[in-house]
Amino acid sequence: MTTVLSSGPVPSGPTRRGAARVLPGFGLTLGISLLFVALIILLPLSGLAWQMSQLGFSDYLRIISSERTLAAFRVTLSAAALATVFNSCFGLLLAWVLVRYEFPGKRLLDALVDLPFALPTAVAGISLVALYDKSGWMGSLLEGMGLKVAYTWWGIALAMVFTSVPFGVRTVQPVMESLSHDIEEAARTLGARDWQVFRHIVFPQLWPSFITGASLAFARSLGEFGAVIFIAGNMPFETEIASLLIMIRLEEYDFPAASAIAGTVLAIALIVLILANLAQGRASRHLNGGV
Repeated sequence: MTTVLSSGPVPSGPTRRGAARVLPGFGLTLGISLLFVALIILLPLSGLAWQMSQLGFSDYLRIISSERTLAAFRVTLSAAALATVFNSCFGLLLAWVLVRYEFPGKRLLDALVDLPFALPTAVAGISLVALYDKSGWMGSLLEGMGLKVAYTWWGIALAMVFTSVPFGVRTVQPVMESLSHDIEEAARTLGARDWQVFRHIVFPQLWPSFITGASLAFARSLGEFGAVIFIAGNMPFETEIASLLIMIRLEEYDFPAASAIAGTVLAIALIVLILANLAQGRASRHLNGGV
């Protein structure tokens, strides 16, 4: 009987059960995760659902279909849609510049993208008012051209653009950094132009992350409050947003009405995110050949 001795190294890491664990086991980590999800997300949502349950369906329709509420939703949704379209296109362009080019100040520009996340939204709103009011240097310049931003619908859209622009960049940038240039070079060798390379090769690979960034930017814009109320003017039926109307109903101690409006905003955001996830999954399957 011959015994064969292996002179190679003893396998380690993933080949040994439990050796790859860094955090505690699955049961403990899953339990802690679910506990914090319940406390931070599900508990507040259950409170909102309980408040909405105090309303009958007819009362809910009466609140949501009132002229003031519909006007607030119209202002909010239209401004959020414009901000989403702008940030999606601008974010893609800025991510392309940050990934594909080297230039002085690149690190500073990359850091400035995250500034809306770090800056309190109320500070951002005050800064936008100081800049775009008729007494500000940008506002006075636009005033001479017959344009007004502060205390108008355009000011609301501008504030939403400022607060949600990182989503359009940060969701696309990592994917763009991981793309291989071999296919692009092969397409150019075969005679494809730059626009054809981007449209048929680069953008299809960015499409899932592009959808994610757009949906997150839209959801963030829907619920924005601090940056908007300072520059909006807050005129009912004109520049009043849904989140401000929720605050007004709370100050009036009309909690069911506030819950109805907040629940509607939440439902719209959830629907957008669910549709974005479905579209992202479909695009990913198509990109991977239906796998």
